[in-house]
Amino acid sequence: MTEKQSLTPLKMLLFSFHATNTIILSFLPLYLKDKGLNGTEVGWVLAVGPLAAIASQPVWGYLSDKYKTIKGVLLICIIGLLISSIVFFQMEGLLAILLAGFVFYFFTSPIGGLGDSLAQRRADELRVSFGTIRTWGSVGFATSSLVVGQILSATDVQYMIWPYLFFGTAALIVAWRLTDVRVESDPVHLKDISALIKNKPFILFLFFIMFITISHRASDSFIGLYLEQLGGNESLVGIAWFVGVISEAAVFALASRWFRKYHTLIFVIFAGVMYTVRWFLYAAANDPFFIIMLQFLHGITFGVFYLAALDYVTRLIPKLLQSTGHLMFYSVFFGVSGIIGSLVGGALIDSLGGGALYAVLGTFSAAGTLFLTVYHVMSLRKKQRAV
Repeated sequence: MTEKQSLTPLKMLLFSFHATNTIILSFLPLYLKDKGLNGTEVGWVLAVGPLAAIASQPVWGYLSDKYKTIKGVLLICIIGLLISSIVFFQMEGLLAILLAGFVFYFFTSPIGGLGDSLAQRRADELRVSFGTIRTWGSVGFATSSLVVGQILSATDVQYMIWPYLFFGTAALIVAWRLTDVRVESDPVHLKDISALIKNKPFILFLFFIMFITISHRASDSFIGLYLEQLGGNESLVGIAWFVGVISEAAVFALASRWFRKYHTLIFVIFAGVMYTVRWFLYAAANDPFFIIMLQFLHGITFGVFYLAALDYVTRLIPKLLQSTGHLMFYSVFFGVSGIIGSLVGGALIDSLGGGALYAVLGTFSAAGTLFLTVYHVMSLRKKQRAV
């Protein structure tokens, strides 16, 4: 089997899974509102996702380590995704939706991380760029947001389960053809976590970026409802995500040309500034097309921030503890920040509207950027004194 052939199933897995992911991220808030839930209740349901992720990632990570396989765990999770999604989309009432949603997210939340982990390991084995593989996830996300947005606009958001099952089934089919890798890392131990907790620069960095990641996750959850408040429909929501994720894919694909030219923290701070500008511009919007035009900033904010922050975290932690440190980073970015962003964002958009929500998100980003700037200056001074 040639190098290209061996990577094709993996690229198609990332394409298919992220195509399902965009359906949930882009249209689930509209679906839940159609079910009769208000903004606060939608926030509770969306908060279940990152809560389940915090609980499930160590479990699936441990099983992957114990049985030395990523492919096997991926297959189990995708089968669980298909079965639990059918149950989840049949639920009525907040409590039933919350309980079914937890089980659904328990299976779905690890798939992205496991797919990225497999992509990174395969890229290292074949000596190819990780970005050329991971870009297919962004392409799948963008394609799905555009196509499914048009479909749901022509039909009804209650039918979102059918394109979800289509892409989920495609993910299962291609997953059977994946080339697995041996997982050599040991399971996470409490002593490893305690060693990282004592790493003050690492903990401070995670705390400061939370102000920015909370704003990012809140926007992910409620941009669809905000566009609807401004007069948009499912089609425009899909187009907005398409524009954003295409810009993200471009940033990932071209990272080798711009990344590492300056100190990693400079890129993190730059992304924080751009997040602040982006959210305040969104807060001032009075037309959904204004938001769509500004969605290209998604790549400049999330794309730059994610690459730079992950790289900086890798520098801060010992090599033997990198898997644990990365897990803590993911838990903050997609777990803790997701819970806070969903709960606070739901209450704000329900009581004050989307404009007020984005003004608060802009303030959060500005605070986080300021803290990171001070953190960077203090780190430089500490290094200078040590010389």
